[in-house]
Amino acid sequence: MKKIFATVIAAAFALSATSAFAANAQQDKMKTCNKEATDKALKGDDRKKFMSECLKAGSAAPAAAPAPAAGPLAPKDAMKACAAAGKGKKGDEYKKFLSECLKAKGPANMK
Repeated sequence: MKKIFATVIAAAFALSATSAFAANAQQDKMKTCNKEATDKALKGDDRKKFMSECLKAGSAAPAAAPAPAAGPLAPKDAMKACAAAGKGKKGDEYKKFLSECLKAKGPANMK
């Protein structure tokens, strides 16, 4: 009986030590990513995206932050850019311009 009790206590201690280590590693990663986002002066959606990618990465931070112009924009950003570029157009002309612009600048799900 004493052996079973000792085994259960040892297993409980090992599990608690492992979870505490994992929590500390995640906290350290969060602190590192948060500091980098602050250093880069990221705000709003850009900060959320950076933090998500940073925390998912194997290391503390991604190798390089993606350049905003490299590749398709997020749907919200593509809409803003296209709406600003289409100022002055009206009606069907604006709708056609907006459609073509979003296909060119937006992600694959907008094409």
